[in-house]
Amino acid sequence: MTEDKLDLIGLSLKEISETLINKDLIQAKEKFRSKQLWHWLYFRGETDFDKMTTVSKDLRKKLKDHFIIQRPKVKSHQISKDGTQKWLLELNDGNLIETVFIPEENRGTLCVSSQVGCTLNCKFCFTGTQKLVRNLTSGEIISQLLLAKDNLSDWPNGKDRKISNIVFMGMGEPLYNYENVKNAAEIMGDKEGIQLSTKRITLSTSGIVPEIIKWGNEVDSRLAISLHATNDELRNDIVPINKKFPLKELIKACREYPRSKNSKRITFEYVMLKGVNDTAQDARKLVKLISGIPAKINLIPFNPWPNSPYECSSKEDIKKFSDIIKNAGYASPVRKTRGQDIMAACGQLKSSSIKIRKSELRANG
Repeated sequence: MTEDKLDLIGLSLKEISETLINKDLIQAKEKFRSKQLWHWLYFRGETDFDKMTTVSKDLRKKLKDHFIIQRPKVKSHQISKDGTQKWLLELNDGNLIETVFIPEENRGTLCVSSQVGCTLNCKFCFTGTQKLVRNLTSGEIISQLLLAKDNLSDWPNGKDRKISNIVFMGMGEPLYNYENVKNAAEIMGDKEGIQLSTKRITLSTSGIVPEIIKWGNEVDSRLAISLHATNDELRNDIVPINKKFPLKELIKACREYPRSKNSKRITFEYVMLKGVNDTAQDARKLVKLISGIPAKINLIPFNPWPNSPYECSSKEDIKKFSDIIKNAGYASPVRKTRGQDIMAACGQLKSSSIKIRKSELRANG
């Protein structure tokens, strides 16, 4: 809200229609006007009502009187030597979040945040060192995508689509902001707007068990589980939410997950920590733990951050670990580290424009 004007970003098509009707801007029989507006907001990415030429001049004037179309303020924009881009964004209340774009040969992935800070305190994650401030609104979540598309010239008048995939793997636990993340995911996948394939939208959770099945029943997307350990003792330490939702409950939820068929396998994420969870025995325990679940295991080399307590496993140990999983019949790709030089890699996000010297990164693993 700015000057009592409502920001349209984050509202569903139904909510936009109801709002326009309630404000007497359109009649109930004119819902096609809402679809016209939706098209400009989410298909074309327009922020200026005057440029919405398929909308009548009279309605455009009324829209300007009642609504705004906002983007977050860019506090900093960094580009890695590997092409990864990171935006530090300032919200209306002054809080900061980070968003990352990872370009690859055949796709482009945007990693979006769902909270300012995080409450989970995972020991290998930089975001976990920042206390939770608040949930993001659905508008603040979707605006990360819109701003990235603006910056990448990724609207229909640009070249080929640059952002093809969305991952809810930024700051925060998305299932602790369930409704707003759900609304944002539905807008991202809407066939009349942004038109992202739901197969290319992935929600990553540390294991909020009651919400996992609910999400599977209500939202068409892929699911990733931040697992990182094969026993409760270790997982209690490095992923403390495990004390509330232990492995037995988490794995049971994964087995019951409504969409865990081969076309939408669950992805188990496993950060490789030297001397902590990276032995051959750990790999065999992992295979046994998820046995029977249509899944793949993403192995993530640990990305260092200032004063982090861990080091990354050696390339040799990661390969041995991966080979054991592959030999058991599971895909086990090792995630390529991207954006580490700008603190944009997995586990490195935090709400501050932190400049890290390469020597400091080396000192932390």
